[in-house]
Amino acid sequence: MEARQRRPIGRPRGFDADEALERALLVFWEQGYEGASLANLTDAMGISTTSMYATFGNKEELFRKALERYTEGPSAYLGRALDEPTALGVVTAIFAGTVRTTARPTGPNGCLGVQGALATGDSSRGARDLLIAWRDNGFSRIRERFERAVDDGDLPPETNPALLARYVTALAYGIAVQAAGGVGRDELQDMADAALRNWPPC
Repeated sequence: MEARQRRPIGRPRGFDADEALERALLVFWEQGYEGASLANLTDAMGISTTSMYATFGNKEELFRKALERYTEGPSAYLGRALDEPTALGVVTAIFAGTVRTTARPTGPNGCLGVQGALATGDSSRGARDLLIAWRDNGFSRIRERFERAVDDGDLPPETNPALLARYVTALAYGIAVQAAGGVGRDELQDMADAALRNWPPC
């Protein structure tokens, strides 16, 4: 007797998880972690709350996945910038990427990693801590690149790589905040160019 072929249990997923995650990213980017309600997210993703939990986990886990997507997508300019052969080239590319990503002609402005959860209640502490770690990682990567620039003679020997990395990240985050407030791309680039004319600042 021929064995009956097994059929998969349960209904097949009726949506594109990658596209749904992209839509969730845009909601978090525009509204922040606390501002993005489950209704906002599931409406944008085109799925039910049950499907969201089954595929992505809870809201915090969805946010974590969205931040990973943001890091690998819109924010990937940082990794490319760090590969520039000089410290000036690194900073020029970081500022250009920041302006390009935070002042887009369509879609959310600002930076998910900066504004996503700056001030939150206790229930959102996990998302806030996640973004603090995200920003600290970016700072550490830039600091290490400047340490190498000092060792290579590209930056003066008296340069403080940590202080310089803080200066660069503070400017980049400031550009992102200004972009979220509606400042145009040309003006933001002018701000970046003014900083670059005085490089290195110390």
